Order: sequence, then C-alpha cells, then structure tokens
Amino acid sequence: MTRIRVLVADDSVVIRKIVSDLLAQDPDIEVVGTAVNGRACLQKVAHLQPDVVTMDVEMPEMDGIEAVRRLRESGSRIPVIMFSTLTERGASATLDALAAGASDYVPKPANVGSVGRSMEQVRDALIPRIKSLVPRPGTPTGTGTPVAPVASPLRPPAAPPAGGHRLLVIGSSTGGPDALTRLLGDLPRLPVPIAVVQHMPPVFTRQFAARLDRQLDVDVVEASHGEPLRPGTVTIAPGDHHLEVVATAGGLATRLTQAPPENYCRPAVDVLFRSAVGAVGLAVLAVVLTGMGSDGCKGAATIVDAGGSVLVQDQATSVVWGMPGAVAGAGLAEQVLPLDRIAPAVVRRLAAPHPVVAAAGVRA
Repeated sequence: MTRIRVLVADDSVVIRKIVSDLLAQDPDIEVVGTAVNGRACLQKVAHLQPDVVTMDVEMPEMDGIEAVRRLRESGSRIPVIMFSTLTERGASATLDALAAGASDYVPKPANVGSVGRSMEQVRDALIPRIKSLVPRPGTPTGTGTPVAPVASPLRPPAAPPAGGHRLLVIGSSTGGPDALTRLLGDLPRLPVPIAVVQHMPPVFTRQFAARLDRQLDVDVVEASHGEPLRPGTVTIAPGDHHLEVVATAGGLATRLTQAPPENYCRPAVDVLFRSAVGAVGLAVLAVVLTGMGSDGCKGAATIVDAGGSVLVQDQATSVVWGMPGAVAGAGLAEQVLPLDRIAPAVVRRLAAPHPVVAAAGVRA
C-alpha cells in the first residue's frame, strides 16, 4: 500500500525533528521533506508533491496563514493541518488559517508534565487527522476509515411536527468552521433557536463564536450555563463542555456539563442531539456537517426514533465524510445534500405547513 507523503513546515528545528520522527513511526506515513517557513514550504510542495502538509502558524519570511492562502490561490487542494497554540492569539491565527483554506489544526501541547506525554498528545491528534484527510485505498475520499457506500438509502421525510419545529441542532468537526460559516450565512433569521456543537478547544470556541457574530447578520454566542435559547440566535457549545438543551417553564435553555467525553469528544454532538429530543421531542431538525469520526450518529438515531428529521452534508462538499457519512450509512438521513443546498432545505422544513395543536409529550 502506498504510504501517505507528508511535508513538515516549522521554523523550529526541534519541532521539525520531533514531528518527523513521530510520523515516521507510523507504517502508513512517510515524511518526504521539511521546510523552515512558508516560502520554503511552497517551493517544496511544488517539487515534492506531498499528500498533506503540517504547517506552523507563526514563521519568519512567510507565515503559515499566507502560505495556505497562496496554495489555495494557485489552485492546490492539498490538505493542510495547522499547528496552533491554545491561546487567544493562537486561536485567532488558526481561525484565520482555516478561513484561508487550511483543512484542520492540531493544538500544541500545553501544561503537560513530560516531553513523552506531549509527544503522545501530538501523535494521537495528528496521525488520525492525516489519515482522515488523505484518501486511502478501499475508502471513500476523505474519510480515512471505511464507511457505508455513498449511495446510502434515504429515509422518507418525517411528517411535520404538530406545532412546528422548535429547534435546529447542528454538529460538525473537521472542515466545520468554514461549512458552518457558509451555512449560517445562507440562512435567513429563523423562527427557532439554533444550537451547535463544533469540535474545538475552549479558547477557540469563544473566538469562533465572536468571529461569526461579527461576520454574519445573525446573533452568535458561545453558550453559558442556564441561558435561554432565543429564536434566530446561534448558540455554540464551549470547548471542554457538553451542551444540552433543556425545557423550562420559560422555554428552552442551555445546560453545560463536564460529563465524560463521548466519541472521545467534549463537547459531543451525540449529547446535544439526545438532549434536543428530551427537550422538544420530534420537533427537532438536525444537520450533520463535515467531520472526522462518527459523533452524531447515535444522536441522529435518537432523533429519528422520536420522529424528528436529519439532513447531512454530501461527500463531495465535505472535507471529511466521516460524521455525515456515518449518519447516511446508517440510513438515518432524509437528505444528503451539497453544502449550498442545506440552507434552502432547512428553510423548507421549518416552513412546512402543520396543524397548530400541541404534540403529545411536547411542551406547546
């Protein structure tokens, strides 16, 4: 089997050595070169034709953000994974890189007791991302692991809930920041609250919510505990906390917990989706966007079993068709859509005619 060819770009000779040695330990990966800055990286990409690049954000002469921007301007679609720091500055720079076209990012270890543990963290975060972003023989493009066939059966559309939908929930991971930005930008102000789980660490979710709030014509906030969920407002789960939706006397509200991770994730999409059913029953519409792994699949099953609806992003427009592919492969999706067609589908579902009566078991 052909190994995945990786180019490592970092201005630190120590980091280049460490990352190269870690990747070389995996039999499926070959480090074909290193670069000391973004300019050298562009030259080596043209010469070496790697399958994927790992890129430091801050480098002399040309930083990682500019290097990614120039790669995309040249028409290159090579996956790029950024190395970022868990700081406000690092989060902002990483989001800039993702907006410029980077595929994903790996936080540099912080507050770890030993060098060995730091290296384990890098290895455990970086290698799965590399494998998910590069097509492997026998797997659909960009999944990294086998998933169900692309031509998965679709569920018949669920009947519109009596009283109408009361909540839109969205889950995403790898490639999600760009997909969410585009989807939310395509949506009008909706008559229901929107709750989102995007796999990100704490500082990043706060920065991401603030950035979306500035960019879009909709209110976007990072969730805090016990806050009401308002129609038309997008509420994003904070890093390292699960986001749940609960029904209260005054309507829907947030609940944040640090219960154990699910699917190795906190926040987890499954937690949000399950809680949505507990809060509004079948009156929930869910969307699963691009992402690595299968988080959201069990939650989608809970929504479908309750009579709700699930839409997923298609393989062609996903950076990684892991999460949406798992839902589609399980036969839980009513529609598998290109990213630019999801917003119109959401609007149609929310506008579907329905009798104005209370649904059994659902607070009217």
